[in-house]
Amino acid sequence: MTYLLPILGVLLGFVFVFITKPKKEENFKLLLAFSGAFLLALTLFELFPEVYEVSDSKTIGLFVMLGILLQIFLEFFSKGAEHGHIHLNHEKSQFPWLLFVSLSIHSLLEGLPLEHHSTIIYGILVHKIPIAIILSIFLLDSKIKLINVVFFIFLFAMMTPIGTYLAANFEFIQDYYAPITALVIGVLLHISTVILFESSEGHKFNLRKLIVIILGISIAYIL
Repeated sequence: MTYLLPILGVLLGFVFVFITKPKKEENFKLLLAFSGAFLLALTLFELFPEVYEVSDSKTIGLFVMLGILLQIFLEFFSKGAEHGHIHLNHEKSQFPWLLFVSLSIHSLLEGLPLEHHSTIIYGILVHKIPIAIILSIFLLDSKIKLINVVFFIFLFAMMTPIGTYLAANFEFIQDYYAPITALVIGVLLHISTVILFESSEGHKFNLRKLIVIILGISIAYIL
């Protein structure tokens, strides 16, 4: 299931968009807010405590910051697709390689802690579904050939399981598990907090978003 769920989450999101053809990304903001809160809470409840137990706190803090900086760097190329914002030209027909490489690195990193923390898979899954939906809306609405869109989505879906496989089979990743996990924590912290900040546009009070955020945190705590 650790390998299968991330793939299913992306592919089901794509199939949903392909069949229903929704046009507005804004309709999925509540789901995005829930995913941000859920992922943030699981990161704090599951990943944070362990890495600080097994390694020097200053080293862990350094790698968390490096993860945040890495994600900021990746977003120069993805234009914010990891948290539901895609600012690319719909009129271009070329394959969006920079977007693909950036999202692939992000997704591969997400898969690294799953070998030791099976619960975090639910956070990754809930995060991937709205991102896959929004990404699919953009790709299918662009002038990129359908075969290239399917190729993009399929490879994107495979990246998180590849990360999990690498973590399970490469000694280097196992030997440096704590700092690598701290790096991933930084990536997830940046993504989830940006999603939450962006879900409160104009800093206006929104009861529905507040409820789904509290629901996401509560479910993560119970798990």
